[in-house]
Order: sequence, then structure tokens, then C-alpha cells
Amino acid sequence: MSKPIQASRRQALKFLGTPLMLPLTGMAGLGASSLLSACGGGDAPLPAAQMVSASFGAMAAPGLTNAAAMATTHVASTLEVSLGDGTKQSFKLAYAPFFMTGSQVPDGKGGSVLAGGYVDIKNQPILDKSVAGKERQFFSDCPDGTSLLSVPGAKVAGVKGNTVFAVVQFEYVTRNQAQADAYGTLPSPIAVLTLDQDPASGKLSLVKYHNVDTSSAHGLWITCGSSLSPWGTHLSSEEYEPDAFTIASNSMFKAYSKNLFGDETTAKPYHYGHLPEVTVNPDGTGTIKKHYCMGRISHELIQVMPDKRTALMGDDATNGGFFMFVADKEQDLSAGSLYVAKLAAGFSLDPAAPATAISWIKLGSATSAEIEALANTLAPTDIMTVSTSDPADASFTKIWLNGKPQWVKLKPGMEKAAAFLETHRYAALKGASMAFTKMEGTTVNIKDKVAYSALQNIVDSMVRGNAKWNEAYGISLDKAVVAGGVLAHNLSAGQKDSGGGAINSEWVPSQTKALLVGEDIAADALGNLAHPDKIGNPDNLKFSEKLRTLFIGEDSGYHVNNFVWAYNVDTKQLSRLISMPAGAEATGLGVVDDLNGWTYITSNFQHPGDWGSVHKLVKSTLDPLVRANYNDGFSAAVGYLTAEASSIKLSKLQA
Repeated sequence: MSKPIQASRRQALKFLGTPLMLPLTGMAGLGASSLLSACGGGDAPLPAAQMVSASFGAMAAPGLTNAAAMATTHVASTLEVSLGDGTKQSFKLAYAPFFMTGSQVPDGKGGSVLAGGYVDIKNQPILDKSVAGKERQFFSDCPDGTSLLSVPGAKVAGVKGNTVFAVVQFEYVTRNQAQADAYGTLPSPIAVLTLDQDPASGKLSLVKYHNVDTSSAHGLWITCGSSLSPWGTHLSSEEYEPDAFTIASNSMFKAYSKNLFGDETTAKPYHYGHLPEVTVNPDGTGTIKKHYCMGRISHELIQVMPDKRTALMGDDATNGGFFMFVADKEQDLSAGSLYVAKLAAGFSLDPAAPATAISWIKLGSATSAEIEALANTLAPTDIMTVSTSDPADASFTKIWLNGKPQWVKLKPGMEKAAAFLETHRYAALKGASMAFTKMEGTTVNIKDKVAYSALQNIVDSMVRGNAKWNEAYGISLDKAVVAGGVLAHNLSAGQKDSGGGAINSEWVPSQTKALLVGEDIAADALGNLAHPDKIGNPDNLKFSEKLRTLFIGEDSGYHVNNFVWAYNVDTKQLSRLISMPAGAEATGLGVVDDLNGWTYITSNFQHPGDWGSVHKLVKSTLDPLVRANYNDGFSAAVGYLTAEASSIKLSKLQA
């Protein structure tokens, strides 16, 4: 439990909070709107001192001299705040979990429910029967996208303070009890958490866990990153859309269909690879709808701009694109126009190099309802003809898909179906820069009108001469950077698409350049293959307007531990905030600058102890520790970063 904080300090604390995996003592949130300094010894607080700046004190990466830290969520960073009266405050950060997956959590009805548990299309538990005598409901070790939000008029039994909610999605299960690969074979669950926010400390406590019924959306497929829309809904994702042309031989998709519907053939591939949206109700339940008009791509996480209409979308694929959707109406993603980027020549990984111009190709306009109707009825061969070998026919166009060449010919009159159901192939046909490798999270810096996108890896189709590279796609780097990087896009009004049509948005990327780039190294003493003091394989991105900070979560097979970083866009300071358990990916990154006066940074992790070649020097030491911490490796945590009240230091008391 959080220790109570006396009134004078309570106001100085209102600034930051973050969800974590374990119950911690002495924790509190930090206030968002302003930081107040007060003298002790009296009930009346002193006049307010406005925050001037904030920065994060970095922590070192843990090593084998502290193996216990490598096997858990390790936080040794600080938040340093400077106030207008000369006061400085230092907050020691820590991690606080809401729950561990696989644990029983309150269902809000006097009973309990399995956190991260999998259910079928009828909302019945899906059982792991892989080990005789140990049958149990599947639960995820891979929590991912998380949105923290409030709802007007919220009222849920058991809440004593402020009622707030979190939406959490679960990407996949790494393996079953028999240790067989289970990736992509189960329908992704998504849950609404009701949280009790202590008005005095900002502490968040789980009161209710509600599984969202996804049957109206045909179930969910590999939900990865997410974002909070400007109108307060959870924007989910469906990653690695199943290829409709090879679906008959796709054993993973067949297993998915059987687990969801009870047989291998009911699931239709065109129902997956879209953008689901969850609306939270005042009673802590949630409803879901899937938007079929935003492109069927490898959705990672999108970012809707302040106009509440323009959405920028990464594409977590080899031969991926940079996509944009402009809705017809504010706060309504069910109809609009889809665009894909084409980069001018000269794209560079040198942050000092000039920015590269971006133009936009319009793929089409549609409503979600009409594309869902097409998804219900069309076979892939109704839309286009695809060959994996050269047909020696000039009516076919050679493209690259997932690193391999294909020859494609569109069927007459199928432009709309191709644009929204075969988006990767159609974008390549239209001449887009389909060369990005694993473009992951996207976020926006509103004040500077800059968007940021993560490239987990800069390899393969981005590198000149690689077998997966196509000169026509316009990205031609001299060498790969496996450690990846972050791009910054300038946003502009008055843009036109390649056909001369006006793009009805003031938030269109017009230029891009490298902001941060990782560094590949020979293995160090711990086994790292990417420089441990630089970003490695960035994935989640979120920006805080108040802190002027870009937060970066890693999904790296090149760092022994994955980290969450804070990059101040003004000072250019990069600070390591938290280290995840070895073998785990940092997920669920979210920033809410003001939730009832408190700022929160959410952070989860997934698949602890998922060992790769980078762990060969540490696995024997860390494996038993990780297994002990996380239910033999089957569980992971959902939580947030928070501040320890006991660590507050007032360098100067205002008189």
C-alpha cells in the first residue's frame, strides 16, 4: 500500500505515476498541472511554484553482479523537476504492477476472473490440454497495448476515490504447457480494468477486470501496440495480416480458427489485419468495433492527430509502408481516405543530413461497412492474380512482399477491394516506397508539429543490393543497422496527393529524417549486440507534451535486457528509465499528461525468459531467477512507473 503523504508534500507530488507488476509500498503519483512547494509545520500550503523544466536521471544497465535486477523490472532512475522559484525536487522512480497474467483478479461481481485468459467466440474458456492432468485455461504471457483514460459519469462499485479505466490487450501466448510454439494460434483477448485512483497520492488500484466481447468483430488477431484516441477510445491493432493467397496451407491460421470457432475453416483471412476500436462504458464494461477502411496491413499502433481525423500508421513488416488515413468526420474512423507514402531520393540515417521529402499516393476512399461486406464475400483470386514465379507476361507487375518477389495483376474493377483488403500488394503496384523494415509505433509532438516513427530494424529491403531490396521503392541505404532507429516527420498543411487532389488535413508528413539511430556492436562481455547505452530495436513510442519527452520502449534481440528510454527533444538527453526482465520485450507504453491532475506512464512487458542467441552468456544464471519471478515463465506484468514518496527531496523550502 502507499504510505500517506502529509498535505504539504502531497501537493509537491502531483506529477507522475506509472503502472507496474508488483504491489509496492511508499509509492505515489506525481501531479500534472503544476508542482507546489510548501513548508512543513503548518496546514496552509505556500504559494504555487510553476514547473520550469523536468528531466530524467538515467540509470545504468544492470549486469551479472546484480543478476536479480536482470531477472525482474529494475528501476533506478529519477525524475528531476526545476521550479520557477529556484526549487528543485528529485523523485525516485519505481515500478508498480496492476496484476500478473495468470492470476485471479476481481470481476466486479464478487468473484474473480483469470487475468489475460483466452476465450472463444462464445466467450467460453479455451483450455490448454497439452499436458495430461494439468489442463487449464490458456492465459497470455504477452500483454501489450494499454490505454489509461477516464469516462464522464463513471460509476463502478468498489471505487472509493476517482474512477479511471485502463484498456489492456494481450498479443499472444508464446508456448503451451508442453513448450510447443503457440504464437498466433489463439484469438487475442482485450480487457477493461476499473481502477481506483487515490485523490491524495495518485495511486491506482485494480477494482474490476472485464473481458470485452469481441464476437461482433470476428475475434481479434495478434493485437500488438495501441494508442488513446483524442476522443478517449482505445485504438488497438492487428499485426501480420494473414496472406489470403496462402491461407489453405497456413497451419497457424487454421489453429486460430479452430480455437476461436471450433473448426479450422470458419475464420476468413480478410476479417483480420484491421484497426479495432474499444469504447469504455461508465460501468467499466467495453464495446468493440473493427474499422475495415484503414488498410489491411501489419498494424502496430496508430496515432490520430489533434484534428481528430488524420491517423498516421506504421506497418510492422518487411517491404512495409508508411500509411495515412484521413477520416471524413471528426472522431469517426468508419469512413475516409487511405494514403501511402513515397519518399524522394536521398533518404539517410545521418541525423545531420537534410530531411527527405514525402509525397502521398491516394489508394482509395471507403466506408468500413462496405469493406467488411467485401471481406465477407470475396476470395483473393477475385481481386488479383498473384504468381511467385515470373509468368513472362507484361501485364503482370513485379513487386516485393515480405522480402520476396511476386508478380501481380489486378482484376478489372477491383481497385477498391485491392486498396483495402490487399493493401500491401496494391500499394506496391501504385509505386509507394514499400521498403521499410518493421515500422512500429508512431506518436506526435503537437507543439512542434512533428511525428515520430520507430524502425525496429533497418535491414533487408532498406539496404541497397540486399536480395529483399527493390531500387524502385526509393530507399537505398549503404548498410544495415540491426539496432534500428527513430524517424521524425515534419507535418504540414496544404499537401496534395500524387494525382493532384488536395489532402484534407493540416497534419500531413511532408519531410522525414533520422532522429535517433542505434549502434550495432560486436558482442560485449554481457552479450549485447547493440550498444547498451543507445536505443536498440525501438518499438513503442509515446510523447509527453508536458515533459517535452519522447518515451521509447524496446523489442530487441540485441540487448540482453530491453529498456524504456526518455529522450528530451529540447536538451537531446537520452535517459534509461527501466530495465525489463531478460528475454522480455517492453510493451504497453503510454503517457497521460493529466488524469484528474496526475501524470502517468504505463509500461508492461511480455514473454520473460524468451531466450535468444544474445542471452547465451547469461541464460544459465538468469533462467531460474526469471522462472521463479514469473510463474515458470508463463506470466508477465501490467503496470506503471510511479514515484516513491519517501524519496522526495526539497532542495529549497519556500518561505
